[in-house]
Amino acid sequence: MNNATLEASAIANETTNQQLKLIEGKFTKKEALNIINDVVNVKINFHKLQRLSRTEGNINDKCTYDNSRITELIDDKADIKSFLRSLEENGRNIKISSTIEISIEE
Repeated sequence: MNNATLEASAIANETTNQQLKLIEGKFTKKEALNIINDVVNVKINFHKLQRLSRTEGNINDKCTYDNSRITELIDDKADIKSFLRSLEENGRNIKISSTIEISIEE
């Protein structure tokens, strides 16, 4: 067997699902606001860069984009920030859990 066959065989025998625990813990209200803001901003910027890369250098592009996911993220971020800001400062922490699940599509 050559190396490519061995690698493919090894990959086939591995689990096809993986998880990454991105956020797990208890945070103050201010920390929770910062975490949510930063994570969602990264995702928004990802979508903006994807959109830009599709049309970069194309002078004939009409610049019409599907902004629905970006708009949805901005709205969700505003809702979460409003919710967190409405909580009373009573010394209690906010628990945040976020896991990224990765799987191979057949």
